[in-house]
Amino acid sequence: MVSVNEVYRTVLLILNKEQRGYLTPEEFNQIGSQVQREIFERYFEDLNQELRQRQTDEDYADRVENTDEKIDIFKRNQTLTFDANTGKFDLPSDHYRLGSITFTDTNTLPIEAQRVNRTDFYQIQRSKLSEASKQFPIYLYEDNKILLYPLDIISGVEAQYVKKPENINWPYTVNSVGAFIFDGNDASLQNFELHNSERIEIILNILLYAGVIIRDQSIVSAAASQLQAERVNAKS
Repeated sequence: MVSVNEVYRTVLLILNKEQRGYLTPEEFNQIGSQVQREIFERYFEDLNQELRQRQTDEDYADRVENTDEKIDIFKRNQTLTFDANTGKFDLPSDHYRLGSITFTDTNTLPIEAQRVNRTDFYQIQRSKLSEASKQFPIYLYEDNKILLYPLDIISGVEAQYVKKPENINWPYTVNSVGAFIFDGNDASLQNFELHNSERIEIILNILLYAGVIIRDQSIVSAAASQLQAERVNAKS
């Protein structure tokens, strides 16, 4: 987790020091949420590339393990609710990427269901030898819903998934002179959910967007240059 207050204060400090303008709380919340989503979504692209490369055996230097550790923050396990009207299971509203689906029958260990596409499903169901059963369940994943076979499975189903990051929020009050004062006790406070190692990346990306908003090309250029250097260094 990265403190939303620390990031905002740092961004304002840099902007004010260079006399480059001001970023309101509303602008910060919108930009910060967008930056968090972009960094989060980049994890999956990075992981895909890293899996193709040879990794070191040294502790703390395995890039695949390090990236997966960042994704771990967002991994969830939740029991799914069966919708009798559609005959399908609804995935959680915060679902981003599906990992696996498991079914637990009475007095048994969880069984991982096999994910299939429509073509494979029809072929599997045509054969008595391969058709789905409670010992070998299969499912279709379409329109953010799970159609699980055999159809008499309507409970005991869990999803392992990666959730979407929450939008950040820097709550505040306004004092007598119109200044914004951080309210750390407000229930709407939402910090960045990203790994602590992403603090600099978050700040630089926010500065990049801030430069566009206040129309200062020097901030855009400086932030973009530093971001490029950080990413090259991370992958070198």
